[in-house]
Amino acid sequence: MRYTYEYMIQNYDEIATTPLRKDALAILEAGYAAIDTTAVMRRTLHRKDDMLIVGGKEYDLSSFQNVYVVAFGKCAADAAHVVEDVLGDTITDGVVIDVRSGVALSYLQYHEGTHPLPSEANVKATQNIESMLSRATERDLVIVVISGGGSSLLCLPHDMTCSTLSDITHTLMRGGATINELNTVRKHTSRVQGGQLAAMAFPATVVSCVFSDVPGNDLSVIASGPTILDQTTKEEAARILAKYDVLTACTLPQCELVETPKDPKLFQHVYHVLAVTNSSMLSAMAKEARTLGYTAQIVGTGVQGEARDVGVRIARSAVVGKTCLLYGGETTVTVGNAKGKGGRNQEVALGALVHMIGSLDAAGKLVLGAASDGWDNTPVAGAIVDSSAVWTALCSGLDPQAYLDAHDTHSFFKEIDTHIITGRTGANVADVYMSLTS
Repeated sequence: MRYTYEYMIQNYDEIATTPLRKDALAILEAGYAAIDTTAVMRRTLHRKDDMLIVGGKEYDLSSFQNVYVVAFGKCAADAAHVVEDVLGDTITDGVVIDVRSGVALSYLQYHEGTHPLPSEANVKATQNIESMLSRATERDLVIVVISGGGSSLLCLPHDMTCSTLSDITHTLMRGGATINELNTVRKHTSRVQGGQLAAMAFPATVVSCVFSDVPGNDLSVIASGPTILDQTTKEEAARILAKYDVLTACTLPQCELVETPKDPKLFQHVYHVLAVTNSSMLSAMAKEARTLGYTAQIVGTGVQGEARDVGVRIARSAVVGKTCLLYGGETTVTVGNAKGKGGRNQEVALGALVHMIGSLDAAGKLVLGAASDGWDNTPVAGAIVDSSAVWTALCSGLDPQAYLDAHDTHSFFKEIDTHIITGRTGANVADVYMSLTS
């Protein structure tokens, strides 16, 4: 199957200036098509009369008194439309939190929240969820849709203001904390993460449809694991706060941490369905690459580390010949005091470009990094670098290393016009990286 590039990559005509770029965009477009939230949700959840089928498991709707819906994250709005189509007026109540504006739902309350930093809007929406779930009994069904971005959007701080939690999150992110470290702290500064949402819903039956955006698809990490028994402790969270000197940076005298629920009985009636993962996107990309005549390989789905270093490794590992190497994961940008504008995918791409210039190794080679949600900390998905990008940068008198050191990658790629622009995709399975050689 071939895809129409205009469907997702909005600036295809502007950047598809070489055969290698055209192939790269076709491969990336196939990946975006594979993780379309509406299609994924329709495969995951459907109904036959009173029987609701979720991930192959059946639930008799006639046996439940109430059906509640909770959806949060960057896939929540599109997923909620499918839930409404399937359940209709069977829904008793529900709350949806996403980053997009102008979303209209018929049976569910919609709240526009903020990401990556939490806000009072997120807190108020989460309080509505808390209030709704306080009514749940053993005769009720709670359908939860969890997706990337949920750690910020589902926000109910423990013993601190939203502003303080935002400062802690910002300090950890700027310090280069990993997603596991960040989410460990979130769990123990929250009244809803780390299994606490499931505890709120107990003793109702809870069915969680999970859209994974983390390497390894650890359910306890995705959106900080609100419906799964948490294995981390508040002592671990305290060590992370100390590691990044958070209390000093945020001028806090202390940070009271809460322990997450450890009683297994709270999770006996909680069921999880992994609806889509980073591998889903990469597999579709590999298939399209082979269709286009490339030897394609998924190198790994757990890429982590400093983004610029990952870019160098990907550029250096590119194989001579018509080859497509694919990677997935979530890198880190240690910003420090830099004031630049950009995101980790643009940083991967610029790191690759600096390597290409320094090693005189750009001929017949392309590297790209792209966010599956279409938002790389700026209104772009990522960027492409190749010999044409190298030539444009040098002819324009730009200093790529200076932009990289300033973490001002967005400004650099705006200058050479190799941003990948999709708009918010309504999906989120972490990031994808590609090297393509002719």
